[in-house]
Amino acid sequence: MAIGHGPYAMTSKRESTAVRQGQIIDAASRLIVKYGSEHLTVRRIAQEVGISEADIYRHFRSKKDILSFLMDYVERVLLQDIEDADVPSRTALERLEAVVRSHVSAIRQRRGVTFQIIAEIISLGEKDLNAKTTLVLDNYLGRVRSILAHGVASGEIREDADIDAAAALLLGMVQGLVNRWVLADYSFNLEEKCLPVWAVFRRALVRG
Repeated sequence: MAIGHGPYAMTSKRESTAVRQGQIIDAASRLIVKYGSEHLTVRRIAQEVGISEADIYRHFRSKKDILSFLMDYVERVLLQDIEDADVPSRTALERLEAVVRSHVSAIRQRRGVTFQIIAEIISLGEKDLNAKTTLVLDNYLGRVRSILAHGVASGEIREDADIDAAAALLLGMVQGLVNRWVLADYSFNLEEKCLPVWAVFRRALVRG
């Protein structure tokens, strides 16, 4: 007999841990976009997946545990975009542009969920989650700084460029675009808005 009425309504047969965790995380992501993390509850997640609350607790100890798992997902997505852009034939700026384009393309497909998760988790003010989010962002920014440093070493990027500030600006650039897009109810073309912002960022780094 089917349980619940969400998009994952299914029989009572237990799914594997990996599949069930994936369903729970996917549901939590959609609910964060729809309601915000402060209104994310285990009951809503269970209804969205089509299972009981008890089934949620077989895989996660709490809502906080789910959000922590979501940050692991965010980190994988962000770092995978950097890995995919790491093509030897590309210059440093070409790699960074590929990263930004991958972010924006994935953001559009997922309705900004990756960067919304970051913003929503920060807004909760949970000390442990904020500490984890800081580590994720530091790891991401470290990878971006490495690409920028390579550009400086090759002479492509100005040697006086502040790569710490540049890495932070790149992250802020994407996050800011996502915030505007969400507030505008996804009403504008995210890729088109990104292009001139990227051009300004690039001109600030290129050797004159």
